[in-house]
Amino acid sequence: MKQSIQLRLGQQLTMTPQLQQAIRLLQLSSVELQTEIQEALESNLMLENSDEAVDEGDPGEGSVESNDGTEVASRSEDNEVGTTGESLPDDLPVDTSWDDIYEPGSGAGSGTAPAGEEGEYTVQNSAPEDLHDHLLWQLNMSHLSPRDLVIGEAIIDAVGDDGYLTAELDELHEAIAPDLPDIETDEISAVLHQIQNFDPPGIAATDLRESLLLQLDQIAAEPEPPEELATARTIVVDHFDLLARRDFSQLQRRLHLDEAGLADVLRLIQSLNPRPGGQITAGEPEYVTPDVIVRRDQGRWRVELNPEVAPRLRINTEYADLIRRGDQSDDATYLRNHLQEARWFLKSLQSRNETLLKVATSIVERQRDFLEQGEEAMKPLVLRDIAEEVEMHESTISRVTTRKYMLTPRGVFELKYFFSSHVGTNEGGEASSTAIQARIRRLIEAEETRKPLSDSRIARILADEGFQVARRTVAKYREGMQIPPSNERRRLT
Repeated sequence: MKQSIQLRLGQQLTMTPQLQQAIRLLQLSSVELQTEIQEALESNLMLENSDEAVDEGDPGEGSVESNDGTEVASRSEDNEVGTTGESLPDDLPVDTSWDDIYEPGSGAGSGTAPAGEEGEYTVQNSAPEDLHDHLLWQLNMSHLSPRDLVIGEAIIDAVGDDGYLTAELDELHEAIAPDLPDIETDEISAVLHQIQNFDPPGIAATDLRESLLLQLDQIAAEPEPPEELATARTIVVDHFDLLARRDFSQLQRRLHLDEAGLADVLRLIQSLNPRPGGQITAGEPEYVTPDVIVRRDQGRWRVELNPEVAPRLRINTEYADLIRRGDQSDDATYLRNHLQEARWFLKSLQSRNETLLKVATSIVERQRDFLEQGEEAMKPLVLRDIAEEVEMHESTISRVTTRKYMLTPRGVFELKYFFSSHVGTNEGGEASSTAIQARIRRLIEAEETRKPLSDSRIARILADEGFQVARRTVAKYREGMQIPPSNERRRLT
């Protein structure tokens, strides 16, 4: 093959390290951002944490005038990292000394507990007990033989998070046989019955019917069991299919009960737990730190960055002042490199804060009706709408709104919550799918429990109200809200 030299023209997007860092910080959650900042403080001596108060007259405060004249105010607290829109100067002035401003372990990203609060942090960080731990503790307290303990541990290992047994007796026998070659199925069954008397009631059952019966048996052992207990047991044992179909008229005829009597029995059955394992879970509560705070102030909606999300940073002026001496030593080069990295990091933080504040302000401006009236006033909104308004790419808006949270008078919401598809109206307008779902939930909450609304009936009601929603769309929204169908919502009372 003959070699030749050719000239080709082309375009290629090259991302600088600074741009890559800015994009990476943009998509971090508030918890991840705090970790990132703490790592930067520990690795770069040119960065320091500033806890100075911000004046109310900070130039970062501004407002956006909406179409109806209501002002949406926005303010950034992080002026140390340049969120005011001012660029970081190359020649940083001497501001204050390190000792005056930086206290090790006092940053927002630090895991050090304040004095006198060590106990509180210890409790929060302790490992929670899960269902298997709870069952094993009861097994060890049951004074069983070593042989039965081995069997019991195998049974508990086969209990799922919902509390039901996930293995048959034959499968349990096969799993225990390597440790106990002479094991018999009757032995496994005997230990299983003991475990089924553990807390929570109904545990280690093979199906829902058995779990309900186990719970009724424990109620029967109480000093004063309810009068409806025997009838409830009869329904679960002999008429479970009618109970599942909610065929109340057949149950009344089979049991010779009037409506009030059946309602009392069903009330007892409904008090039982269909997922006994759900009472005990190892899941720790998930605490969300809002990135943006929205509040109403003198008739205006004010949007602010949460100052508690991350500590305010600045360049350490003592080290920066050393660079001005013009020394060309290795130490000076080391300081200059760290200074440049610190400036990039602060500018990336500044860009993140500015973008987040700009996007959040635009969302609040468009969803003011939701803040004032609730979910049913939510307007349809897609990423493209915000991207065009703030003159950014949709991918940037997607990064900004993912795992970022807004604290409003109506609660804490992920920024993505405010985006939804639209549904047509009879007048040719559009309604948010979130508003339609809120309306469906409201209709179901107000329905007559004896005759719950079907999906078709809900679709007709929405059509009368001017919304073009098909029955299958109503069913999809209802299932998305984890609301059962009408036949499962039926109640006698």
